[in-house]
Amino acid sequence: MAASIATIDPRPTVFGDRIVITGSYTAGDTGTLVIDLSSQLSSIDWAGANFEGALTPVTITDTGGAGNAQDVFLSPTFTITNGTSLSVGSGLVAYPVIAGTFIAIGRRS
Repeated sequence: MAASIATIDPRPTVFGDRIVITGSYTAGDTGTLVIDLSSQLSSIDWAGANFEGALTPVTITDTGGAGNAQDVFLSPTFTITNGTSLSVGSGLVAYPVIAGTFIAIGRRS
């Protein structure tokens, strides 16, 4: 699978000294996708993400006994890094990034 790619929507919403940026990202390799918004934001106040489409569960098995498998549905892990970048991942190191959408609200640069 190829690396994830982020696309920023071309028309952000601006109110006062704040800006709302939305976009999407593609599915990709295992790891974390970094979305750099430093060209539009001087700081991020809030960010969120959603997976696209139906989620595929990750099955976790307790090896301590029979019949102890559990399907777990992961929401995207989303963190603000360096004050102006977003890091999105699956929540598991060995699980690929799932395509989705994002939103960030922050101070205009």
